Amino acid sequence: MTQLQIGPHAVQPPVVLAPMAGITNAPFRTLCREFSGGKGLFVSEMITTRALVERNEKTMQLIHFDETEKPRSIQLYGVDPDTVGKAVRMIAEEDLADHIDLNFGCPVPKVTRKGGGSALPYKRHLLRSILREAVSNAGGLPVTMKMRKGIDDDHITYLDAGRIAVEEGVTAIALHGRTAAQHYGGTADWDAIARLKEAVPEIPVLGNGDIWSADDALRMVRETGCDGVVVGRGCLGRPWLFGDLVAAFEGTGTYARPTLKEVAAVMLRHATLLGEWLGDEARGVIDFRKHVAWYTKGFSIGSELRKKLAIASSLDELDALMSELDLDQPWPAGADGPRGRTSGRNRVVLPDGWLDDPYDRAGVTADAELDTSGG
Repeated sequence: MTQLQIGPHAVQPPVVLAPMAGITNAPFRTLCREFSGGKGLFVSEMITTRALVERNEKTMQLIHFDETEKPRSIQLYGVDPDTVGKAVRMIAEEDLADHIDLNFGCPVPKVTRKGGGSALPYKRHLLRSILREAVSNAGGLPVTMKMRKGIDDDHITYLDAGRIAVEEGVTAIALHGRTAAQHYGGTADWDAIARLKEAVPEIPVLGNGDIWSADDALRMVRETGCDGVVVGRGCLGRPWLFGDLVAAFEGTGTYARPTLKEVAAVMLRHATLLGEWLGDEARGVIDFRKHVAWYTKGFSIGSELRKKLAIASSLDELDALMSELDLDQPWPAGADGPRGRTSGRNRVVLPDGWLDDPYDRAGVTADAELDTSGG
């Protein structure tokens, strides 16, 4: 494959870590980068434009990048063009990042009920205004966007949104092959990724959805013609997947199949990094708890010990509990495949009258901006 070009940044192999709220903070990005040998693009968790402009304390911590992160990539969420423009200009003028991704894919109710995330591309004029403000204030930084197919099967937006993005100077588009109504259920529509690539040949298109292994990534590229892949839930509890992706795209080496002992070492390092990042060991271990089930999926552990691991409150406790495991267990077949959220939703929570007119911008103001970032 030719390398993926995001503005001035060459991404080879063409692999991107999807921004995931509460997950893709600096410690997790560090782990993924280490396994990939520094290859690929690793995007921060969602940063709300209002919180950034207001210099919210939590948000300013979330945009912290390790000195080894190059390029630094921030994902922004916003619904008000002026606020988005101010946030982008702040990033450019204060050298806070090297790449800006815009979130038009989040399906969670707290986002869509404000008209944001995967709800927003339905409003074509609003989408255009946000993209225009972002690109015009970026000072040369590449601006990309991540989106879904649409709100539901009756309100598909991705082809219109793709053309608007090209016209407004967006550098690349990532498409999750599901609607907002599907949430994370069902099967991702890779054919939609192929159709988007045909519709916007001027810029790179990245595919997202149901990439559980490095072979899935290669298959998506073959079947859709997309320029690269975005990996989200597939790497939960498996940061070494990025090493597999490098090996797959470069055609070298074999895939990781760590023993439970090796997985336990990564778990402890992850928890340690979180504590260092948060400045508090206990907070780091508590934040790590949500990762335990993902790391240990498929291994024979026992419900009681698994529960204890998920409520550990110190590194010493976590380490002691892991020493009780049968650490010689090989990588289990049950650890492959889907992980993370898989349920679907039947109804998308939207602002009143949102679907009445795809071009009307009534009711979308700065008040609709979320004031906190991350998960």
